[in-house]
Formats: sequence, C-alpha cells, structure tokens
Amino acid sequence: MKVLRISHSAVVDAWREGERVMRTQGLDVDLLCAKAWDEGGRVVALEPRPGEPVQGVRTIGSHPALFLFAPGPLWRALGRPHDLLDIQQEPYALVTAEILALRALRRGWDRLRGRRSHAPYLVSSAQNIFKWYPWPFSTLERRALRRSAGVSVCNDQAVSICKRKGAGGPVVNIPLGVDLSVFTPGPDGRTPSRTVGYAGRLVEHKGVDVLVKAVLADESLTLRIAGGGPDEDELRELAAAAGERITFLGSLGEPELVEFYRSIDVLAVPSLDATHGSRPGQGWVEQFGRVAVEAMACGAPVVASSSGALPDVVGDAGILVPPGDVEALGAALRQVVDDPELAATLRERGFPVAARCSWDSVATANGDLYRRVLGLVTVPEPPDPPLPEGIVVAYRHPEMVRTVLAPLAGKISLIVVDNSRLPEIREVAEAVGAQYVEGRGLGFAAGVNDGLAHRQCPDADVILLNSDAEVLFDDVVALQRAAHADPRTALVGPCEIEEGDLSPPRATWPFPSLGRFFLENIGLGRLPARRSRCFVACGVDFLRADALADVGGLDERYFLYFEDADWAYRARQRGWRNVLVHDVVTRHTGGATTRSDPERYEAHLHGSLEKYYRKHLGDRRWAVARAMGVVGSAARLLVRHGTRSRLHLYLAGPARVERELYLDTDASDDA
Repeated sequence: MKVLRISHSAVVDAWREGERVMRTQGLDVDLLCAKAWDEGGRVVALEPRPGEPVQGVRTIGSHPALFLFAPGPLWRALGRPHDLLDIQQEPYALVTAEILALRALRRGWDRLRGRRSHAPYLVSSAQNIFKWYPWPFSTLERRALRRSAGVSVCNDQAVSICKRKGAGGPVVNIPLGVDLSVFTPGPDGRTPSRTVGYAGRLVEHKGVDVLVKAVLADESLTLRIAGGGPDEDELRELAAAAGERITFLGSLGEPELVEFYRSIDVLAVPSLDATHGSRPGQGWVEQFGRVAVEAMACGAPVVASSSGALPDVVGDAGILVPPGDVEALGAALRQVVDDPELAATLRERGFPVAARCSWDSVATANGDLYRRVLGLVTVPEPPDPPLPEGIVVAYRHPEMVRTVLAPLAGKISLIVVDNSRLPEIREVAEAVGAQYVEGRGLGFAAGVNDGLAHRQCPDADVILLNSDAEVLFDDVVALQRAAHADPRTALVGPCEIEEGDLSPPRATWPFPSLGRFFLENIGLGRLPARRSRCFVACGVDFLRADALADVGGLDERYFLYFEDADWAYRARQRGWRNVLVHDVVTRHTGGATTRSDPERYEAHLHGSLEKYYRKHLGDRRWAVARAMGVVGSAARLLVRHGTRSRLHLYLAGPARVERELYLDTDASDDA
C-alpha cells in the first residue's frame, strides 16, 4: 500500500516516528511537511534522517489554519502513484483546500493524459468544540469532510463533531504518539524534592498563571517551567515573589525534556477552557495533552485540569481538578508530593496509558484505518442501540396516563413524573411496572429533567411522551431507527393528528424570529419556512442519548411551551439536526391541555415566547416583537378577530403576566 501523507508539523523529527514505524509494518509512506515551523515557541527546521522519504516544502504564512504550501512540490507529489492521500490538516484549513484543489486539477490533467488513477483521501481533526466558521472556512470544512474517505481525530469529542458535520467515512480516534524508547523512567532511588513541573506553551489558555499562583501560596513547593510563549514576561513578573522557588527553563529539546520529566515529583497540566480567560483562547479547550502522556511514560505523576480531552487521556492515572481553580490545584499537588503511596499508584497507572499512545500502537491504528477505507478489511456493523426509556410528565387525568402507558408497558422502561402528586397517578404507574417520580410541580421542562435524572440507563435514548398522545411500540422502534440513520440527528418526531381534526398532520414549526412574528400578526403564520429553520414539536419527541449528553436537559425557565424549540435551537447551534419521520403518525387525544382555559394558555404561550426571544435573540428584538404584538392585537380587535386579553398581555408583558397570575398557582394541565 502506497500512502502519501502531508503534515506541516512533521517537521519535528520525533513526530515522524509514526511514519517510520508504519514503514516497518509494511506500509510505503511518502511524507511532505514544512521546511520550518514554529513548534512550542521555537522554530524547528526539517532535518531528514539518511534515506528518510520526507520532503520539506516552503510555507506561505505561519498560522495553522491560514498558511499555504508552495504548490509546485504538492503538484509533483500528487502526480506520483499512491493508493491513499492522508492530509494531516484540519478540514477547514486553507492548506487543506489548496491540497484538494490541486488534487482535483491533477485528476483532470491525468485524464487528459489517459490516466485514470484517483486515490481517496483522509483528513484529520483535533477540534473538540463545535464551531461554526465564517465563510469560506465553513464551506471548505463541509466539502472536505463530506468527500473524505475517513477522518482521524485525537479525542472523543472530535469524533462526534466530525460526524455531526457530515464526515463521509469512518471517524476514528487515534491518539498522538509518544516514543517509549526515549520517554522512559529514570533510575530508581531519586530523592523527592517537592518539585512541580510544567511543560508547554506560555499562553493564557494553558493556565500557567493559575499554577504559579498555586505554588506562590505554598512555600514548600518549587516549580520548574519548560517552554516559551507570548506570556513569559507576565509570568516571570508574577513569579518574582517566589524568588528561586520558580525557575523558567525555556524551550527544551527532546533529551532535555526527558530529563526534565525525570527531575520532577509531579507534572501540572492546568489548561483552561472556553469559560476562562480574558483573551481569545476562550474558544479553545485542551485537545489531547501529549505532555501528560510523556510525563507518565517517564514515571511522573500528573495533576491536570478537567479541560477538554484531558479527562479522557489522564483518566484514573492522574488527579483532575476544575479549570482555573487555584486552591484545588494547589491541594492536588500537595496531595501527590505528601503521599508517596498515592504517587506510586499514579505512576503505575500511568504506564499503561503511555503504552496506548506508543508509536507502535498509533502506527497500527493508522494502518487499520487505511485498510478499512480502501475496503481491504471488513468492519462489523455496530450493535443496535438499547431500547429507549420513555418519560411521561403527568398532571391529573390518570386515565389518559393509563392510555399512553398501555401500549409500551413491559416493552420499554417507563418513568412517570407526576406534577399533580395524585395517588391515582402512582397507582396507574405502578400497575404497569413504570417508575413513579414525584415531580416538583415546576412545569413540563422541569418534569422532563426530573425524569432524566431517574433513568435506569443513562446511555439509552429517551422518548418524551405527552400524557395525551398515543404511540405504539412499533412506532417507537421506527423512530429509533430514524434517529440512528444519520449521526447528525439529535431529535426525531412523528407526524401528529389531532383527534377529530381532518386537516393534514403537522409537527414542524419555524424557530421564532422577527420575520415569522410579523407573518403571524398579519395572519400568514402558516406560510412554509425552510426546513433548516424549523424544529420538530409534537406530543412524542425521540431524543438521542449522545445528543442529550452534548446539549443537556431542558431549560426549566419555560413552564410550558417553547422548551422544545429552545432545546432544538441549542442542538442546532452544536451541529445537530432534528427530523420529522413521515412514516410514523401518532394521535393527539387532547383534553389535557391549557386550551380549555384560553387566558392561561395565552399567558404560558406568549410568556415562554418572551423568554425564548430574550435568551436567543436579545432584549432589543423582543422589544420590537412586543411592539408588533401590541399593534397586531389592537388591529385584530378592530376587525373583531381578537380578544382584549391578548392586547393586555402584550401591554403588560407576557412573562410578567404569566409569572404573577399563573406560576404561583396550581400548575396547568400540561405541566
């Protein structure tokens, strides 16, 4: 198998060990990389080993997402026969677009010359925060992912994100490699010295200032900082009060770095995340944490923040603390240096973690991915997901609860959250084997969250059932099948018909917006909207477990209505889709809704709409919408198509009316 790999960071000799090991495993790997690149605060020039098939290419620009390669060497390399092109660059990066554009031109050129060779390509990603990039980067990313044969990533979150963004092939988590023949423990018998170490860039989002403050607060600790970066002067000024207890070593080469790890009692990896810091870097969380693995390989215990991928990498082989917490970091460091038995335990747990990141393991994983995308190995189909758990939020009407539970009892796990706390509801739930949960009476969203907290299997999907909706077990199976047909799908719902209503079923609604609010006010609210601007809302909502884990539960500020729109909008912002399943039709029996009390219904509906506007669209847009609501309500009164209550509602403020008149009284029938 002939593979062409392109990676700007392979300029670092140690990071080309993966290609060298792949060659020993029988793969023919050619490599293109930068001639020189800034890695870890110092410029590294390419120095090939004798006979090593690596070519340095001049770069234009220095930002990982914005640079380009000189096109000539790429053009010539793409013209040489190869079975697979492995682009070790982010799919949104300009250099990825450059490589793919040259690949397309090369393909056309080869066709003119009578050649038909066209190797598939892979891309790689480390992005573990879902981001919408501005044009043209969003378009470049989407095309690169969807046309790729596969994606290699280095953390679990990136797997989910690439799938949600439409990756066309398998997405495989392959860790960054460490050379275990170089990073090895030092000789036994070293005397502990209460020395903390840090290795990495000196930039704000790495949290080095948090570490310095933790050491300043404990005069028994010393700190050695390896690395360089733009924040070095500020950090030196901050550390000056510690005198010789804190030393800056600058950027270290590989041999010096190994000795550094062997000289410390504990390595700190205090990376921050998107919620900390004052400069950009706040759209960043730790994507792997190679220094943690290197330290473990050298026998140094690790204390790390729970930022990004660090919990997955470190696991129980280290101590995790909240990002940015000076006291927690200091306490964890003291815990390790004060307890030799704990340090020894962490040291022993670290060696298997390092072994999983050895270059042999990484090369094998890459080879397996190559063979998979080329169809040389058969990958078994993933097992079917477990049956979902059903959650019913009930308020009175025990007979209706009995009706919705009956078709599913004994087939899926059921949870009944009772916001009315009626003995009859408990009897109905227990009679069919459902788990009964006494609700807090704070509305539908809070009831759903109560049910989520009592799931028997947190990894199972969830189907939310209104107490006045009827769904059969076969419908549940069909919804689950539809939910898992596309890894980007978070929520699916069936078409829904109202009892006694002969109009066509409808279960998709536009997300609230000023334009849609205007159409509603002039009587054109049923005009269709683009599918991407709609959410699924009916009496039966099927939620994927991984989407729930990513997006979170429902917002309990919504007592009734728009909690589904809010959840769907948050899911959409994180790259998830919601899908209407036309083949499944459920019946909404009615009778358990607030529409029997029009004024209460209006207060809950428009009060929740105000909360949605303020949360997602801002107070100014809500002020415009409210003004339109006042004018529209007054106009409806003039033509006798409206009521004074709607006008009063918008004059007083819907959320205020809802809060003052209804939220301090008994819950409504939909709660």
